[in-house]
Amino acid sequence: MIQFQYERASTAKAAVSALANNAKIIAGGTNLVDLMKRNVMAPAKLIDINSLPLRSIEQQNGKMIIGALALNSQVADDKLVLEKHPLLSKALNAGASAQIRNMATVGGNMMQRTRCSYFYDTALPCNKREPGSGCGALEGVNRMHAIFGTSDKCIAVHPSDMCVALVALDAIVVVSGPKGERRIPFDDFHRLPGSQPEKDNTLQKDELIISVEIPDNTFSKNCHYFKVRDRTSYAFALVSVAAALDLDGKNIKEARLAMGGVAHKPWRLKEAEKALAGKPATEETFRQAAEIAMQGAKAFKHNAFKLKLGPNVIVEALKNAAGLV
Repeated sequence: MIQFQYERASTAKAAVSALANNAKIIAGGTNLVDLMKRNVMAPAKLIDINSLPLRSIEQQNGKMIIGALALNSQVADDKLVLEKHPLLSKALNAGASAQIRNMATVGGNMMQRTRCSYFYDTALPCNKREPGSGCGALEGVNRMHAIFGTSDKCIAVHPSDMCVALVALDAIVVVSGPKGERRIPFDDFHRLPGSQPEKDNTLQKDELIISVEIPDNTFSKNCHYFKVRDRTSYAFALVSVAAALDLDGKNIKEARLAMGGVAHKPWRLKEAEKALAGKPATEETFRQAAEIAMQGAKAFKHNAFKLKLGPNVIVEALKNAAGLV
């Protein structure tokens, strides 16, 4: 780890002003510190924002506002979250270990970087870590890698469980920068790799995440987060699905679906959602939607199993959400 400067920001404006010359924000540090230890990231300065008043969870004017510094464990256990957006709680509790959830923040969770082994190993080629060096995963060990939205530059996946739920819930990211406040739909916050896989998201270098807003919805009664992983504790998803249904008896009025472990960003399944609307909540309906959801999926040498696992996880998540299991 290289030497770096450390600064505590007393206001959001001060934090934004300090974001220059290779500076990075630090709060819980559960991902950034690991990357610094491995020399994957080497910021010249760390801006500590833990003293900022960004930890609240509030309900205002038809939306829930969650501060960027709210801890993952705090959000998962919050009574308001459990009442209005239990899908978010389920996703958070599926991620990492209890110790990490007690340190990790909402903003940090959104900003965490891929766990691709080629990204973490500085001796191996990785366009995300070193643009132009190549993607070792393309012809290498790619069991954990993407099947949607890939490019010839990168096939890494986004690791967050929380973000899969937030994209399904139509969340909004509120950020602050030199030009003031900006609101970003959650589905637009993270990027596909394209020709610039080093860019994980659409946050500008001089912007700070302030909060996440979740609009009120009708999905609190019928929702489920299903995560398939190599081991039950502290493992990233092979495939995960956030599913939420608004039911009128046995019929689906509206649906929300998103997948994790399959793309460079949380993968929203809008066409499958449309296919579910107005249909009966049956396994047959769910399998038809799963087929639509998997259109365009492309496997690599070691992750072809995701083409079969993916639709099965979608169906099981929907069955659980509908109360069929």
